[in-house]
Amino acid sequence: MNSGAYDDRGNRDQSLGNSAGMGTVDGYRGDGVARPGAPGPFLIGEAMTGGYGKGPDILHDCTIAVEKGEIAVIVGPNGAGKSTAMKAIFGMLDVRSGSVRLDGADITALSPQARVRQGMGFVPQTHNIFTSMTVEENLEMGAFIRTDDFRKTMAQVYELFPILHEKRHQAAGELSGGQRQQVAVGRALMTQPKVLMLDEPTAGVSPIVMDELFDRIIEVARTGISILMVEQNARQALEIADKGYVLVQGANAHTGTGKDLLADDEVRRSFLGG
Repeated sequence: MNSGAYDDRGNRDQSLGNSAGMGTVDGYRGDGVARPGAPGPFLIGEAMTGGYGKGPDILHDCTIAVEKGEIAVIVGPNGAGKSTAMKAIFGMLDVRSGSVRLDGADITALSPQARVRQGMGFVPQTHNIFTSMTVEENLEMGAFIRTDDFRKTMAQVYELFPILHEKRHQAAGELSGGQRQQVAVGRALMTQPKVLMLDEPTAGVSPIVMDELFDRIIEVARTGISILMVEQNARQALEIADKGYVLVQGANAHTGTGKDLLADDEVRRSFLGG
């Protein structure tokens, strides 16, 4: 993995994202906590409690936040509520208490479709591409909310993922697992999101492909798009994270920079294999 790309990451080219209405990090400490009189984090699911349907609560007073241009990673043991927290922020389940805010606006009551139009892109872990469609048709589907010429964005996606340009006329279902994930991420980028949410983007791929995907995620964050990611490969994900959240039984157990969590003895012993 190109760790140097993380060390000097900055907002270099915001054309992949939707710059209109994007938030600001002025007045932030970079730890998800706003200074008095300053706006809150760019995206925050705050004190979320909730679950699926009429079932029991899975999240318990859980807070997840990410700043503009940051990579925030949610890690924890199986069944900890990681994907549930992501889905709650995206509006796929009811938040019985707490709130979700994007760029200062309360979006708690919005549907997932409405949140996409507000600038949220979501890539689920599975069933995240149209297998019978070509790569290019999948990307075109990602531009369904746009009324402008999206060819420049498609060219940028191809530049980010060159293999997709090579295979643009091939059915997406014929691609490898890692290439399918690139299609899924590329399709989400076609909406020009302010926030890109990734649920287990490296699940089932080889270590080499995982490193390549993480490098591409770093490049996306460089454009100013916020990245919120759930990952089972916790150590590798925290290596590229500006901020990390360790969840246990649907609640915040540890929060800090990726570097700090990697150096925390308890986190290493309990969640990173020592």
